Amino acid sequence: MQASPLDGLHDVIVPEQVAWWPLAPIWWSIIAAITVAAILLAIKLYRDNQFKKAKRYAIAQSEAVANDSAQLHILIKRLVLHYYSPEHASAGTKEWCITLNKLTEQHFSEQELMSLYQANTAQPALATKLKAGIKQFKLKESLNV
Repeated sequence: MQASPLDGLHDVIVPEQVAWWPLAPIWWSIIAAITVAAILLAIKLYRDNQFKKAKRYAIAQSEAVANDSAQLHILIKRLVLHYYSPEHASAGTKEWCITLNKLTEQHFSEQELMSLYQANTAQPALATKLKAGIKQFKLKESLNV
């Protein structure tokens, strides 16, 4: 009798389970890229937060001195000193008016700004405009005045 060719076959050997550790090099690259991206994002958010801190402080202070237009004007001057240069904050009335209009998106006239230096500074309409100007103050505007 002839032997069956199937007699020479062995049982099917099930492979061992493939281990997930150690990770393949591509996974290490992906983990490193995600970690670096998370660190860079955290640094950017922190810097943006620090950059905008002065404006947040000015907005909080404007709530405290809401009706004092002279104090609100000083807050805007301090913002310009902080975010831009002293030359812009110490400019003459005409240049200061142009700078203020550009940075706050409000329309201030030279007469309104000159009235801030008078003895009577209780001007609720001007105080409202100055307070709105502090809230809308532009932090990264190009000033070519």
